[in-house]
This record gives sequence, C-alpha cells and structure tokens, in this order.
Amino acid sequence: MKFFVDTAEIDAIAELNDLGMVDGVTTNPSLIMKSGRDILEVTKEICELVDGPVSAEVVAMDSDAMIAEGRKLAEIAENITVKVPLTWDGLKACKVLSGEGKMVNVTLCFSANQALLAAKAGATFISPFIGRLDDMALDGLELIDDIRTVYDNYGFETEILAASIRSVNHVLECARIGADVMTAPPNVIKALASHPLTDKGLAAFMADWEKTGQKIL
Repeated sequence: MKFFVDTAEIDAIAELNDLGMVDGVTTNPSLIMKSGRDILEVTKEICELVDGPVSAEVVAMDSDAMIAEGRKLAEIAENITVKVPLTWDGLKACKVLSGEGKMVNVTLCFSANQALLAAKAGATFISPFIGRLDDMALDGLELIDDIRTVYDNYGFETEILAASIRSVNHVLECARIGADVMTAPPNVIKALASHPLTDKGLAAFMADWEKTGQKIL
C-alpha cells in the first residue's frame, strides 16, 4: 500500500520523505490555510520535494471553472494531481482533465455508487473519507471494502485512496481490504511505529545494559 501524507507543512513532508515513507502528498484548502502559504508557492515546493503525485484541489463549483483551475494547477509540475469534488460538475471536470492526460483525484466520496461514477469518468484516484463516516456512526471501512469489490469486479484502474484516516487501526484495516493508497496526517504515520510492548522491552534492555557498566562508543 502506498503512503501519501496529508499536509501542506514542508518540514513534516521532508522528514517522512527522507525515511522513504512518502509516496505522494494530498492537500486541500483547509491544509493550505493552516500552512499560511500561497497555494501555488507551497504546492510547487512540495512537488520539488516529492517524486510521487501531489494533489492540489480546485475551489471552483462549476465544471468550466474547475477545468480552468485544474489546468492552472497542472502547470505547477508534472506530478500534480488535480483534486476535484465528487459532484456532477466535478465528474465533468474529471472527464475533461483526465482526457487531457492529467492525473485527477476525485475527493469527498461517501458511497460506492459515487466511486463507480468517478472510475467511469476516468479518475486516477478516488478518495473515500473513512473518518467522516465513522463520525456519523457509519462504517467507513465498509465503504473501502465495497469500492474494492466493485472495482475488482470490472477491472477499473482507478486507485482507491483511503482518506480521512484517524487512527493506526484505519491504516491496518485499509491494508487488509486492499486499498491502493492511504493518506494520513504525519502524526498518524509516525504512530504506526509505536507499541507499548516495544517501549516496555526497550526500557528493560536499557536497564540491564546500564548494569553492565559497558559502553559501545
């Protein structure tokens, strides 16, 4: 499973990228606002840092304007993925932009039917939002499973990009189901390395080592 990091913070992306933990980056208007940076400037910097796809989201609501914004964003770098919402206008924009050879990430997906439409419109990625469904007492992971089944039934090449990841359990279950990609904030990716038994074992090793009075260096 590919790891995308969901942030526009350059330092956080660079740290994970240096460890080989970044296959791509996803941003959205909220993350751009949080970074306090100009969208074109920060997106260009991310694209220069990361080799994989970098999702940059349009903010227009009608298809013609989405297409124009998408073309503008795609000029930033070759690894830009234009991010459009899963609305009828978004699907129209997806069809045009993907037809021009641009990568397109269709976001804010909350049903397998929506995912089916996105695949037929030529989406490179479909972004189902797990955490937001869980917030409504629905099963976000069930949506990933449904989309995986539908896509496999018909051989769609659109990649399932599990989004709104809130926990390490989300990551594990998405990997079990077979999501192609997951995108998560840096803190969730780092939390994958944590386990209380690792901490307990390390503390015991260090206590025993101290008793030997030895040094390696």
